[in-house]
Amino acid sequence: MTNVIMHGCNGKMGQTIANLIANDDEITLAAGVDAFDEGKNPFPVFKNISECTVRADVVIDFSAAPAVDGLLDYCVKEQVPCVLCTTGLTKEQLEKVEEASKKVAVLKSANMSLGINMLLKLLKEAAAVLDPAGFDIEIVEKHHRLKVDAPSGTALALGDSVQEALAEEYEYVYDRSGRRIKRPKKEIGFSVVRGGTIVGDHDVIFAGEDEVVTFSHRAYSKAVFGKGAVQAAKFLKGRPAGLYDMSHVIEAGR
Repeated sequence: MTNVIMHGCNGKMGQTIANLIANDDEITLAAGVDAFDEGKNPFPVFKNISECTVRADVVIDFSAAPAVDGLLDYCVKEQVPCVLCTTGLTKEQLEKVEEASKKVAVLKSANMSLGINMLLKLLKEAAAVLDPAGFDIEIVEKHHRLKVDAPSGTALALGDSVQEALAEEYEYVYDRSGRRIKRPKKEIGFSVVRGGTIVGDHDVIFAGEDEVVTFSHRAYSKAVFGKGAVQAAKFLKGRPAGLYDMSHVIEAGR
């Protein structure tokens, strides 16, 4: 049994994960942390992670960037592994994640979906074959109207995965409206759509002469991210200090 502290338990993802854990016999939610709580959860909730008196095997974090510093301090002090899902971290915070991972297990991923993380691996294989054959590479991502960052962290992670397989570094291009030139070969273009309640759509397009190969991922609910976080928590229990990502979870599940 894996005992979990849910950091950010009253947010949309926190509640999604709480519901998933309630229906999973291999994991239990021992406590939650959230600055805003109405006492409706069936587990104890603390306003700050530093106030938490409940011991657990892993912390799952879906909170806000300002809360991450205190979370990392707690995890290092109490030697509790952390599944870090909060995005938008500063350069200094990312450096703190690196330092913390030298003392305790930290799993960080741009996207917790198992499907997206499998796609990251497949893209490397595709890029290694299709790029030398002259295929152009474009990434299109779509999200709901409330998403503030563009392109998404997932879209950038997909681009980075492709980039790893290329012989030379390609430029990331986010806007072509100000130029009147043919498309250079050594670039990866990003297109962004924001509207409605789209959970998350990502297409990686390899466009060649007379043929197009497209890798697509569609998230139809936030549950796909919650399921990945739960799997990551089970994986991280008892792991030695280090910086992990979802590729380690996928490999362990084979």
